Amino acid sequence: MQVPVPHNIRQISPYVPGKPVQEVERELGISSSLKMASNENPLGPSPKAVEAVRNLLGELHIYPEGSGFYLCQALGRHYGVPAQQVILGNGSVEIVEMSARAYLNRQANAVFSFGSFALYPIACQIMDAPIKAVPMRERNHDLDALLDAVDEKTRLLILDNPINPTGRYIPFADLQSFLERVPGHVLVIVDEAYKEYADAPDYATVQPLLARFPNLMVLGTFSKAYGLAGLRVGYGFAHPEVIATLHKVRSPFNTSSAAQVAAMAALEDQEFVAKGVALNAAERPYLTQGCRDAGIPVVPSQANFVLIDVPMPGEQFFQAMLREGVIIRPMANNGYPHSLRVSVFHHEGNERFLEAAKKILGR
Repeated sequence: MQVPVPHNIRQISPYVPGKPVQEVERELGISSSLKMASNENPLGPSPKAVEAVRNLLGELHIYPEGSGFYLCQALGRHYGVPAQQVILGNGSVEIVEMSARAYLNRQANAVFSFGSFALYPIACQIMDAPIKAVPMRERNHDLDALLDAVDEKTRLLILDNPINPTGRYIPFADLQSFLERVPGHVLVIVDEAYKEYADAPDYATVQPLLARFPNLMVLGTFSKAYGLAGLRVGYGFAHPEVIATLHKVRSPFNTSSAAQVAAMAALEDQEFVAKGVALNAAERPYLTQGCRDAGIPVVPSQANFVLIDVPMPGEQFFQAMLREGVIIRPMANNGYPHSLRVSVFHHEGNERFLEAAKKILGR
């Protein structure tokens, strides 16, 4: 191949998704495997969302509404945000990618925590932008260190809350104090993909702070609590000027018609969301305590997954779990070579994981 690849693209370590369940079963000669690797909703999608997509099937020859007008209106009504401050993405990560395209270049850097969501650095590297990956403190964002990394050329500061993959979180009051100290020339992106599952008394979305901080953007998604991961629809709230800037670099028709109608229907089905949140609230402590009872350290989580540590390379444990028919996520690429992320599942699935883990570790 003689077409040269830019140096910044050559240096990217691509995001590695898990193999399809069917392929894992074929390779290992197993069946009825359990996927606990991708933080998907064990209840599936809202029946109302499924019906909305079914009703759309006869219109698949029509392009989607380009800006997601009606879904932006629905999100604005639900969250109390003016529709002109809402933007949609093919998953919330696409909005991070838009932000990188809009605000970063070789002279403009980005700051984030090393060991948080793996796609943040990739979005920045694509723009050949300098990146400052700040070490975490006890697997949580080190806000003082993040602030120290900001300089006059910083344009993006990205943090997730709760954090993927550690499950830790920053209390609302601490995050508000942090935003007060961030210079106005830095767009702070707070990714709240797992906000629905956070139940700590001092956790809250920072969405109410949008009016006070014009350099704040808040992200959410329909992939987790709403059970629409297969349709890839996320959303962002920000100052109208930020939204207008992102529309300049947004791909046309970036959310499908099916994604838009399903998300609108799911947004109205808060009973379904509450059911999934309640399941997670019951099973996350069970899974956490089960791991600790088996001598497996667990990071306290506010999401729909837990991060565990094992006394062997994470990849080795992952392969052993595969042979038991349980698929989890090794986190070496995030800087945790002995850690794995385990999605919270229904009770029977969590029991199956615990039994397999104890078998492998001889506990």
